[in-house]
Amino acid sequence: MPQPTQRIRVGHSPDPDDAFMFFALARRKFDTGSFRFEHELVDIETLNRRAFSGELELTAVSLHAYAHLADRYVLCSCGASMGDGYGPTLVQKKGSELFSPQATPDRPPDKIVPTPFPIAVPGTLTTAFLALRMYLGEFPFVVTPFDRILDAVADGQYEGQPVDAGLVIHEGQLTYARQGLELVVDLGRWWLDQTGLPLPLGANAIRKDLGPETIREVTRLLRASIQYGLDHREEALEYALGFGRGLDQDDADRFVGMYVNDWTLDFGPRGRLAVAELLARGHAAGVIPTLVVPEFV
Repeated sequence: MPQPTQRIRVGHSPDPDDAFMFFALARRKFDTGSFRFEHELVDIETLNRRAFSGELELTAVSLHAYAHLADRYVLCSCGASMGDGYGPTLVQKKGSELFSPQATPDRPPDKIVPTPFPIAVPGTLTTAFLALRMYLGEFPFVVTPFDRILDAVADGQYEGQPVDAGLVIHEGQLTYARQGLELVVDLGRWWLDQTGLPLPLGANAIRKDLGPETIREVTRLLRASIQYGLDHREEALEYALGFGRGLDQDDADRFVGMYVNDWTLDFGPRGRLAVAELLARGHAAGVIPTLVVPEFV
């Protein structure tokens, strides 16, 4: 007798690395047994917010958001997006007096004193926001869709609200200079210099109430999808290129390589340590209200 079908609703970002990761599941490249995966492509901050209601069985989440969701979700051991010496970037218009370009841990940028204008950020539950809070302390901000931040900084405003700098995630990390912007700081580089660890940005989390057997099997299928993409890179990259705003094939290949790699197949001991360190430092900085010990499948 065939097993009943179990629906697994999957949420992930419409960006090249997530598309690459879920390519095999989205295109049904292998048998998923009794599980039927339904994909929803939504920006990461929306996914973070939706996770509070437990709407999706499997969802991409920022590690910052996970700190508020550990009672409902457990982290999959695969599916990580790790910035190993690179990560979200703070950018400004060339010649701006808000920050000193190319800040380093030994020479942090000036605080936001010269202007009251805030920074455009992709969401307050993103790990990028957490990292910038740890780097700068308190700062004014305007929440802006991630794919409009570069335009907002170039234009000096978002929906009538002035901005002088932007916190950039996804492919904007590679394309900001094309819009006349310059780097203030790469937060992944800063984090590595501070901790000696990669910066854990995002993960896939699965709802705890699915039970141990389903959790293990869904995690196995997710890992199989990641492995399929890595084993069939050209095919998966062609699919992922459809989600790369402003990226040519070489840039898309570079970007996918930054965030879909050995870390994505398994956090490993060092990756798990990085997650614990991020959550502990975020709590110590007063950004995360409760100290959370991460739990992995």
